[in-house]
Amino acid sequence: MSPEGFGATFRPMRPDPHVIVLLATALAGCASALPGPQMPSPLASTNPARIASWVNELRSPVATETRFDARFQEGSGAEASLRGAVVIVPPDSLRFDARGPLGSAARAVFVVGDSAIWAEPEEEVTNLVPEYDLLWALVGQARAPKNGDELSAESTAATRAWRYVRGADTVNYLLTTSAQRSLVAEVRRAGELIGRVYTTFDADGKLARAQLDVPSRPARLTLTFRNHRTPDSLPASLWTRPGDAP
Repeated sequence: MSPEGFGATFRPMRPDPHVIVLLATALAGCASALPGPQMPSPLASTNPARIASWVNELRSPVATETRFDARFQEGSGAEASLRGAVVIVPPDSLRFDARGPLGSAARAVFVVGDSAIWAEPEEEVTNLVPEYDLLWALVGQARAPKNGDELSAESTAATRAWRYVRGADTVNYLLTTSAQRSLVAEVRRAGELIGRVYTTFDADGKLARAQLDVPSRPARLTLTFRNHRTPDSLPASLWTRPGDAP
């Protein structure tokens, strides 16, 4: 998924020049200018089993459904308010829906792992987030490494940090387990920061808030989560493209 597509079709709503200036200033620098804890350095070489245990710790053993309020801003002046819901079925299936006021600008995506099975509208899958690692981090989960990744990690009593190196590209994760549990995910291509997610959890370990920053645009997507539930069952139509649903 390319960063150029992120948010391209959201309709401008009440652009505020003061907000735009502040946003551009906040995102113009490196990751240290963004909220949330920073990755420690250096990290030491590690093995897949160690990282797998941290990744699995973030996954719910049962299906979950969570509603959210969203706000999208970008440096061009666009601003939009959205509402939506995300359903996650372990180990790696996700349905993400969002729409604007009065049902406008409806979007829906069905993802399995690192692949979109369908998106409605079809061409809008890249408008959600620039990378699947960032999409999963928005809902509080980390992706497992891929075959061939160079793995490194470091941990303390309150943090777990790990990194996947894929040639010139990197994916960084930082899980904080102290007073406020949080997850940071960063994706870099050839050293350039593509996107950074900072997700926080409430006292019960449920999603509270997530923020995706794309410094190159600049753009910001903020999700505030509410109405968490564990559904007794899920309709088969959940995984059906909306236009094809009976």
